[in-house]
Amino acid sequence: MTKLDNRPAIDADAVAAVTDDQHLRLSELLTAIAANDGGERISVGDLLEALRGRALGALIFIFAVPNALPMPPGVSAILGAPLLFLTAQLMLGMRPWLPSLITNRSLSRTEFQRVVATIVPWLARAEGIMRPRFAFLARQPSINLVGLLCVVLAIVLFLPIPLGNMLPSVALSIMSLGLLQRDGLWVMIGAFVGLASIVIVWGVVWALVFATLYLLTTFFGFTI
Repeated sequence: MTKLDNRPAIDADAVAAVTDDQHLRLSELLTAIAANDGGERISVGDLLEALRGRALGALIFIFAVPNALPMPPGVSAILGAPLLFLTAQLMLGMRPWLPSLITNRSLSRTEFQRVVATIVPWLARAEGIMRPRFAFLARQPSINLVGLLCVVLAIVLFLPIPLGNMLPSVALSIMSLGLLQRDGLWVMIGAFVGLASIVIVWGVVWALVFATLYLLTTFFGFTI
């Protein structure tokens, strides 16, 4: 875990002037946070403060999408940890909250800007084609069911399975954007990708188990 320095990472007043605009797209919001010239590091707690009353969908997207992309070492470990808490809160209909053990984790401003520069062009394109439809899938009680699937995907993401984090992260990113934009079609697409990723990861796990058993019985003479 990376410790914070003593200087504030984000000028809260300057960022608040932008982030309080609820009509601002998430791509624009992330760009504003990255452009703020505060301290040298940005913590998870700084992101929570900057996002303020934003939906859980925005937070889940921010912490999920880096796990689906090739990023600098350590980025996924820092941004991935909050997903278990956030997805559980989505399932239970709670407001976003994270323990200090997670909020104190931080990235250098350069790393954060690199993440944002990679995400924003794709995010802006997605926002351009999304619109409110099948709205019942982005409201209660559908959100609780979506949250349950997101919890399962967050757990799968943290399992030490080769290539086991990419598809669950993609699914979480799609569903969270669908919730954020009230686009039920994207929620459905994300749910399908999520279910497919669970099947694929389950297959990988069984393949690893059988490969291990084969090695034990063939080369070491163990009997199972």
